[in-house]
Amino acid sequence: MKKKILVTGGAGFLGSHLCERLLDDGHEVFCLDNFFTGQKQNIVHLLSNPYFELIRHDITTPFYIEADEIYNLACPASPVHYQFNAIKTIKTSVMGSVHMLGLAKRIKAKILQASTSEVYGDPKVHPQTEEYWGNVNPIGPRACYDEGKRCAETLFMNYHDQNKVRIKILRIFNTYGPRMHPNDGRVVSNFVVQALKNENITIYGHGNQTRSFCYVDDFIDGMIGFMNTDDSILGPVNIGNPKEFTILDLAKKIIELTKSRSKIIFKPLPEDDPMQRQPDIGKIKDLTGWQPETPLEEGLKKTIKYFNDTLI
Repeated sequence: MKKKILVTGGAGFLGSHLCERLLDDGHEVFCLDNFFTGQKQNIVHLLSNPYFELIRHDITTPFYIEADEIYNLACPASPVHYQFNAIKTIKTSVMGSVHMLGLAKRIKAKILQASTSEVYGDPKVHPQTEEYWGNVNPIGPRACYDEGKRCAETLFMNYHDQNKVRIKILRIFNTYGPRMHPNDGRVVSNFVVQALKNENITIYGHGNQTRSFCYVDDFIDGMIGFMNTDDSILGPVNIGNPKEFTILDLAKKIIELTKSRSKIIFKPLPEDDPMQRQPDIGKIKDLTGWQPETPLEEGLKKTIKYFNDTLI
């Protein structure tokens, strides 16, 4: 059945891939973005599709449309961007959620919140399950994002409990792939860009901190699968790749794949940077059968090709 679907943050890295997949699945897509971190080049190939509509708008102000589903992805998601204007970041998460939930309530749409593994902070439980409440510094440099997303989850549950809004909460762990912003400060894009330019690859700390990396195509499969689960399934649900890699191993792999002359240099670890990040994905696997399929090396090759084609 063709649905009308609103994607906030639709010109961003994840949003553009989601818009593309929803169109491929036969739906009508409204892409909403204020272009703070989203880029028109991410969705320019979709503009000729008669079922795709691009709308420039900031969700910190109200928005009205008729839709069957809403994917709320709008928010800067990398430290370099969300720390640029901390107040704007938290307003996007909190006021944006209020406006999108109010819209969903009025038009009786199902709404998914793109939450984050950052709600777990620097975790003292490993791997992280959805039952873990987290270890977050509420006044630290990452708090505008971490606490904004935590508050958004609260709002989603409150709107469901009080107003019967049909909600889904998805906690996203590190995702990578083509269309990542080259200057977003995330580890994969940082390392790939530095390697392609034969610049020093910067590792913060000793490089023994771990992350798990999910390729974007796998992520989109899981996100849509979760949105399509029964309305009684609210979340929060983790999504990501449970295979864990050290940052140092990632840097070495990218140097190898790019045949780069880059050297690895080490700098002090930023405040509140988590040492371990690995999702327990048992819940989404049980609910949808989803699990990531793309090996890290294969995903990195596709990501490197994208940056090579767009930067060089």
